[in-house]
Amino acid sequence: MEPPLVVDHVSKYFGGLEVLADVNMKVGAGERRVLIGPNGAGKTTLFNVITGFLKPNSGSIRFFGKDVTTLSAHRRATMGMRRTFQITNLFSHLSIKENLLLSLKAVDTANFFSLKPLRGDKRLSSSAEILVKQCELWEKRDVMVRELAYGEQRQVEILMALAQKPTLLLLDEFSSGLSAAEIVTVSALLKTLPKDITVIMIEHDMDVAFELGQVFSVLYMGSVFAEGNAKEIKGNHNVQEIYLGEAL
Repeated sequence: MEPPLVVDHVSKYFGGLEVLADVNMKVGAGERRVLIGPNGAGKTTLFNVITGFLKPNSGSIRFFGKDVTTLSAHRRATMGMRRTFQITNLFSHLSIKENLLLSLKAVDTANFFSLKPLRGDKRLSSSAEILVKQCELWEKRDVMVRELAYGEQRQVEILMALAQKPTLLLLDEFSSGLSAAEIVTVSALLKTLPKDITVIMIEHDMDVAFELGQVFSVLYMGSVFAEGNAKEIKGNHNVQEIYLGEAL
């Protein structure tokens, strides 16, 4: 069986600047892969190429064996690829439950054009309630998103991605801007994700990265500099030099 994601000799230029240089990566089914590396290493650019927000100058992206290099971000999403962003992207004037209902409706192809009010759809409403019970937001399900703490908004964003039943979920620095307590809460949510969902995350917080990750790819100057499990990465002296003595 083909792995969920294969990045094959991908390069990306912006003018004369090479941001990704011949990147190769193979991510296995159910794997928790973490991309780490200093600022400017190309991590978010790689995410954008994988998800279709950017097209590579060379190389290919295969998703469960299908070449998706030229497909749009929307088309990849319909195939089961979902992502979150460094800054939350929610409907702030709607409640948690309403945000989830919209996300569920987006993949409800059987009734996509139905004029039935979302809150009147018992099936979707039940699915939204199941989702929100996965975290600690049940009591706030009818609260407007703009009134939530940032960590709570992060949880809603992840739940919206899960609502669309992804087979590959990409998380772009989910811990950025969160308090220590919020990181614990969101990390706990991520640990409950079904094993049939393959997860790739960009993470700067090494404690969080090593707590959640199984396999690590270290990006440096646009290339995959090192790859391995937590023990191998922590013991790699070249990786330690890249991080200038930061605790690994």
